Amino acid sequence: MQGSGQTVRRPEQAAPGLLLDLADRITRRRALLLPAAVYLGVRALGVVVLTVFAALHDTDLLSRIAAWDGQWYLKIAASGYELEPTTDALGHLNPHTPRAFFPGYPFLIRLLAPALGFPAAALVVSLAAGLFAAYGLARLGRLVRGGSRRAGYILVALFAATPMSVVLTMAYTEALFCALAVWTLVAVLERQWEPAGVCCLAAGLVRSTALALVVAVAVAALMALTRRQDGGRPLVALALAPAGLFGYLWWTGMRVRPESGFEAQLSTWSDLEWQGWRTRFDGGVSTARFVAEVLTGSDSAMSVLTVTVIAGALIGMAVLARRETVLVVYAAGVLVMCLGSSALMHAKPRLLLPAFTLLVPVALALAKRRTNTVLWVCSGVALASAWFGAFALTVWQYAI
Repeated sequence: MQGSGQTVRRPEQAAPGLLLDLADRITRRRALLLPAAVYLGVRALGVVVLTVFAALHDTDLLSRIAAWDGQWYLKIAASGYELEPTTDALGHLNPHTPRAFFPGYPFLIRLLAPALGFPAAALVVSLAAGLFAAYGLARLGRLVRGGSRRAGYILVALFAATPMSVVLTMAYTEALFCALAVWTLVAVLERQWEPAGVCCLAAGLVRSTALALVVAVAVAALMALTRRQDGGRPLVALALAPAGLFGYLWWTGMRVRPESGFEAQLSTWSDLEWQGWRTRFDGGVSTARFVAEVLTGSDSAMSVLTVTVIAGALIGMAVLARRETVLVVYAAGVLVMCLGSSALMHAKPRLLLPAFTLLVPVALALAKRRTNTVLWVCSGVALASAWFGAFALTVWQYAI
């Protein structure tokens, strides 16, 4: 009506607005689902290749994805730490050996086991944690300097295709730890100190690699306090971050050496690692010796691949050096703990998996390339990773 002061929209005028709204909804829905789709797609490829290798080598698939450490976690989930004396990797009977494995992962398995059974519960926890990590990585890729939504998706793909990423779909702790670690870093970058402290605390109940995360959170919190940012909230992260890791180390010492002093109790876990697996921090001597032996005479494909991954991680660290401090400190901590340890050399690619921040510069660089280039690179990396994981679990005869 004329003179009413209202504008009457005709149907043909309203249509473009409706189409734009629909397009916006589709875009948001795709953004919501894409991290999960990318992660599951890459990991599904790995499982398919592993299934083929298992069939070719007459190996049971379930036994492969619940092998080695997975058996320990399943036993702890079912019976707790008070197991019958069980042989460790060196064949020794030690009633305290199970305490070398942190409680966070078996606790979650135990919660789901009544409904799913223990092996299925372990795999469901790993799957859910992997998806949780994927969304954290997608967010991290947007938050970093020069980041974007596209870089976040690429970061998810690269993480899912990391060498030995097969353990993300095994009864191992890598998926759960990486999920908690990436959300800790995201919270720090967003200056959400309380969630950062809580996630870091939880990560400390999953594996010892949390020490690198604790240091990264502490450095970031101290920097914020020095700059007088966020009031006293960084102190919350400083207090919470180490509680899970050092709380478990102390508790282990109390159970194994109740009459010892506090320092001796904190070192008990390290002693169990040395007694059961000949693993301790030696400043990188064992790793350097292994690399030298491989480069001068190894005929083992697994050894050559392991050295290649180590070299790639060191190059990645050099490239990462100019990124956000918390990402650099965390990656450096993981590398020092992994490469500075006498742990089983062929497990290094798996132990380097939590150093996912090394992938950030690669994701940012790929995000600037054409879509076809991104697809080819990510597909190639995913295929190589799928083969590597299948080879390590079926052809290689030793633990990883």
